[in-house]
Amino acid sequence: MGFFNIFSKEKKETLDKGLSKTKESVFSKLTRAVAGKSKVDDEVLDNLEEVLITSDVGVETTLRIIERIEKRVASDKYVSTNELNGILKDEIAALLGENNADNPIDFDAELPHKPYVIMVVGVNGVGKTTTIGKLAHQFTKAGKKVYLGAADTFRAAAVDQLVIWGERAGVPVIKQKMGADPASVAFDTIASAKANNADVVIIDTAGRLHNKINLMNELTKIKNVMQKVISDAPHEVLLVLDGSTGQNAFEQAKQFTKATHVTALAITKLDGTAKGGVVIGISDQFKIPVKYIGLGEGIEHLQVFDKGKFVETLFE
Repeated sequence: MGFFNIFSKEKKETLDKGLSKTKESVFSKLTRAVAGKSKVDDEVLDNLEEVLITSDVGVETTLRIIERIEKRVASDKYVSTNELNGILKDEIAALLGENNADNPIDFDAELPHKPYVIMVVGVNGVGKTTTIGKLAHQFTKAGKKVYLGAADTFRAAAVDQLVIWGERAGVPVIKQKMGADPASVAFDTIASAKANNADVVIIDTAGRLHNKINLMNELTKIKNVMQKVISDAPHEVLLVLDGSTGQNAFEQAKQFTKATHVTALAITKLDGTAKGGVVIGISDQFKIPVKYIGLGEGIEHLQVFDKGKFVETLFE
């Protein structure tokens, strides 16, 4: 596969289709924002501010983007409304660039640790287990040996769902009985993976409501038990957020980043919503790289996030 094939024609079509509702919404709002105007003035900027906020970019991020555009307008003296689309695209790309690695992930590349341990967190219903299954498929397709740990032991459906995804991806799933200690499942998974020379371990965790105080204690316990097997585990804490929930995704991100040290984000369900602007706002507000975006139910529909392709698709 390799880096240069990450965005094949098929993946570009998936991205185009997945962001179509957001794109249609943003462009229709932008058209109204500049109607009857030939140059970018204060009124256009006020209208643009409303466009971004109602597209779930978030207030703080919107104000940062508007400030950047104001500086461009002041510097260039005259900016036509025809140029606004390109300027907006440039400034959003620059903003995303501050919080995301320059290059997308290459599943074929050698991992920095073996096994590379990923702990996945997020509330129920955001597509957490589905994301794990799709990640397992991507790593397996790239020749990596993957183990999954069903540490969401509070819901039988969560374990069953992970087992189904494990079968689809062709990877083993380590589980215990319903109600078992999640940290014990994580320990068994990492120990088995290490003994069998696995490349990647992905641990599912309980999708408790994000306002429950015991979340922090549970995640800390799981981490501590992991470190009895691999001293620096987990190497990545991936927070999965449902992009279709818009501003609620911001609140979930706020609570989880308080509860544990989140190192990466996956934003799902972007294909069924016009709220794709949430990717921009969350990346900016939390300074955590968006690694993956979910653009459909299929096993291939979890895409590596490429900020350049994302912005290009949104504004082309």
